[in-house]
Amino acid sequence: MTQALLREIIDYANRADPYPLYEELRKNPVSHDGNGPYVISTYYEIQSLLHDPRISSDARNLKATGDDPLGQSADDEGAALPPSFLKLDPPDHDRLRRMTNRPFGPPHAPHRVHDMRDELHGLVGGLIDNIATTGNLDRVDLVDQFAYPFPVTVICRLLGVPHEDEPRFHVWAETLAASLDPDPDGDPTQRGKGTTDARMELGMYLAGLIEERRKNPGNDMLSQLATADGPDGAMTTMEALSTSALLLIAGHETTVNLITNGMLTLLRHPDVLQRLREDPGLSVPIVEELLRYEPPVQLLPQRTTLSDIEVAGVNIPKGASLWLVLASGNRDPKRFEDPDRFDPDRKDIQHLGLGSGIHSCFGAPLARQEAQLALSELARRLENPRLLEDPPPYRQNAVLRGPRHLQIACDGVLPKAA
Repeated sequence: MTQALLREIIDYANRADPYPLYEELRKNPVSHDGNGPYVISTYYEIQSLLHDPRISSDARNLKATGDDPLGQSADDEGAALPPSFLKLDPPDHDRLRRMTNRPFGPPHAPHRVHDMRDELHGLVGGLIDNIATTGNLDRVDLVDQFAYPFPVTVICRLLGVPHEDEPRFHVWAETLAASLDPDPDGDPTQRGKGTTDARMELGMYLAGLIEERRKNPGNDMLSQLATADGPDGAMTTMEALSTSALLLIAGHETTVNLITNGMLTLLRHPDVLQRLREDPGLSVPIVEELLRYEPPVQLLPQRTTLSDIEVAGVNIPKGASLWLVLASGNRDPKRFEDPDRFDPDRKDIQHLGLGSGIHSCFGAPLARQEAQLALSELARRLENPRLLEDPPPYRQNAVLRGPRHLQIACDGVLPKAA
């Protein structure tokens, strides 16, 4: 039963609305058919495991389990670079995360994200201006024209990629993002070569940029990763490479989905969209509710038990594969009242949309700020926006779930605020 249900969840035919399947899955907090992964679907069990030191994120601790519904689609790094800290356990994870956090956020760089607000606002305004001047307002693709280029540009600016090189980063990011989506109809050899080539080109570019920053450091994050030598020592070139690549991919993929899922949800709830238009401050609770209601990361398929454990009365052996279905936990009625209702006035939204524990989303402050600015400005400036296709076409990926395109029409675009 579990494997059949998992295959339905992975099946692209159910991508637009997997939530009835999650409801079925929650009938058993822990699901397992004797083969393949143990699937955890309820809020309190997922939350507990995210904080459990007996759960590993390092694939080297996984024993062969036979059937893997995701196959290679779960691997977002490949062998071109060493594992990022996202796929390591303490103490290696903690050391690299601390070193990455020093130039990114508190306590060592408490104002970095806050100080980007004006720049982010300018990027959002420019992209909406482009929609007004270069696009056809009868058919606007909010993914291609807004939600995708915005966070990629932000990551480039954060890392310190020269402005003239940003288009190259966009190409690499698009290729690597496409590699996350299973494509049963494509040529796997050609697809694999394109992904490998993009990783190699990105790695070579970053290596050159890191070397240049070591000689001539600036105030950007890549310079600080390349030159910092604090209590944890200095990053090796390969560690700086894998960390930079992680920031590029993870730093924009989830934000693209958060913004796109957010606009889709708002267009389906025009009363909330109107409230946001009138009160931009509502973007803060709206984004939190979106992270619960339509999380950009639906499940974490790469967790492993380091010892035998018991979850909800089920014994799970050491080395077993765990899937933590965050999106299912976020709709658990034992935790959230009327969980299938989108309600920005909901209190106590302790959602799982950004994970929890030591692997909680590293870029959460930036992602929140990007989504808040994007949604509030789109709501304010787009006149009478409406969906042209509902549901829209979704990306293939069941893990990073979001529309591949979001076609809308609008009557006009208001000017920027003075």
